[in-house]
Amino acid sequence: MYLNTPSRRTIRLTRRGRIALIAAGAVVAGTAVAVPLLSTGEEKPKPTSLVVPKGWRASQVYDAVDKALALPPGSTKKSLEKLDLKLPNDADGNPEGYLFPATYPLERGGKRATPESLLSAMVDTANKKFSGAPIAAGAQRNAMNVYQAVTIASIVQAEAGSKADMGKVARVVFNRLERGMPLQMDSTINYALGRSTLRTTEADTRIESPYNSYQRMGLPPTPISNPGEEAMRAAISPSPGDWLYFVTVKPGDTRFTADYAEHQRNVAEFNAQQKASPRAGK
Repeated sequence: MYLNTPSRRTIRLTRRGRIALIAAGAVVAGTAVAVPLLSTGEEKPKPTSLVVPKGWRASQVYDAVDKALALPPGSTKKSLEKLDLKLPNDADGNPEGYLFPATYPLERGGKRATPESLLSAMVDTANKKFSGAPIAAGAQRNAMNVYQAVTIASIVQAEAGSKADMGKVARVVFNRLERGMPLQMDSTINYALGRSTLRTTEADTRIESPYNSYQRMGLPPTPISNPGEEAMRAAISPSPGDWLYFVTVKPGDTRFTADYAEHQRNVAEFNAQQKASPRAGK
């Protein structure tokens, strides 16, 4: 993923047969005969589990739960109003970051899952993963609480192009925070705008949002995705380095540097790649 530079010249983020029913009527000797409904296909079996991928936003999880349980759109999100999820106080009732990516059964003990049971299971899993000694100690070692570590991990999950880059992305976050620099992460802009794209415009960086990490200092107010364990490890144990900038010039080629001039050259190469493949950023 890409990190926009202080000059804002960089552009980057933060990555269903059909059943036909035929009804016919026939009149025989003046008597109406009903023809049974016919099906041209077989019904698909109900899903038995729900997979939540790493890096999904809460909105994506809500939509997936609605579909898996064949509920009207918006049902799962609405159910939050009556839930008492075991979230950190800092979350203020927002489960973003704590809907842990894993596979969840949709039936247990003969009972079908509900939005409430699924969301509770996700948060309980996150608490088990995040509240253990390694994560808590790692957060404390870096002078932050676990919620802040989850927030950094969510950025790492959204920005890193590979597991190998996660520790470096985390280090860039820490280095910029320590130097009083805005994070300038395009993934936070995308979160604010409810989208996913490689292209961030100058106008995008001026939006009024607490998630605009171009104009606001420090971490966003909440996580911006639901990170996996690798991203969490990176957030509490970032790779050693002095990097302040990074840009993924092309898939598999993410370049980290502390030198702004070198970063500008990398950005120029990225821009050239985008012009050569205009669809790559869509």
